[in-house]
Amino acid sequence: MKTYISVFFGTEGAKPSKVLDALNNLGFEPTTGSFDGVYSWDKQATLDEAINLADKVVATLKGMGVMVKLETVGKSESDDEESG
Repeated sequence: MKTYISVFFGTEGAKPSKVLDALNNLGFEPTTGSFDGVYSWDKQATLDEAINLADKVVATLKGMGVMVKLETVGKSESDDEESG
């Protein structure tokens, strides 16, 4: 299970490097492509756990002048078929 994050920066906010460092401290790894970072869960997370992570992201980035979009996705059945 993974949670992807997209960060939208404003010109009056914190430097992108500061924002990405803060996200790294929460466990997000930088990535390229459609998202700016990914959090890899060590298990199938519950809805409450995903919301708790979102709460941590918001609290950590408060005052940095950014907006974020989070997307949490689990393993699909096709992933299981490919691996077995």
